Amino acid sequence: MKWLLNIFKTKEKLKPMKKFLIVGLGNIGSEYVNTRHNIGFKILDFFSNQENINFQTVKLGEVAEYKIKGRTVLLLKPNTYMNLSGKAVKYWMEKENISKENVLIITDDLNLSFGTIRIKTKGSDGGHNGLKNIQLLLNTTEYPRFRFGISDEFKKGQQVSYVLGEWSDEEKENLKERLKLSTEIIKSFALSGLNNTMNTYNGK
Repeated sequence: MKWLLNIFKTKEKLKPMKKFLIVGLGNIGSEYVNTRHNIGFKILDFFSNQENINFQTVKLGEVAEYKIKGRTVLLLKPNTYMNLSGKAVKYWMEKENISKENVLIITDDLNLSFGTIRIKTKGSDGGHNGLKNIQLLLNTTEYPRFRFGISDEFKKGQQVSYVLGEWSDEEKENLKERLKLSTEIIKSFALSGLNNTMNTYNGK
């Protein structure tokens, strides 16, 4: 009986770790670092600092690896610029054999008030060029996304400058708590699944 137990233990050890791909959308370049459009990058940078992991420059982006309770979480910051984000997402999904259910796309959202969080199983691109390209290359709108509200407090015709503008002093101060919450969401997605994460964090 003992030998049978050892076999089960050996098989358990040989089981591959479950993998997740967390993609923060943004634009490369120092001029974009603190812009609203780069909240995806900012959240992943905050997460990596909190967990003391480092990004490495790889094909089509920067990747950091985080392991938690038998799961491997890859954090990806595409270097393709926002409008071609799908190229990096598709490449790393295929390279690491990660299904779309285990991918979480973090993006800014003009239709939500500042700091509001909406985690969804699917949806339209909402006019967001990064999501539009991901949808095009994955050929589906059914992939998990984490929308971070940046509000729409801009005058007519000023959308681009607003999105590519930097956070106000008040927003910067309030971002601290939101970034901490965002790290919790990433961990919850990997450990508890999408539905539980939605139920726990949507509306917070």
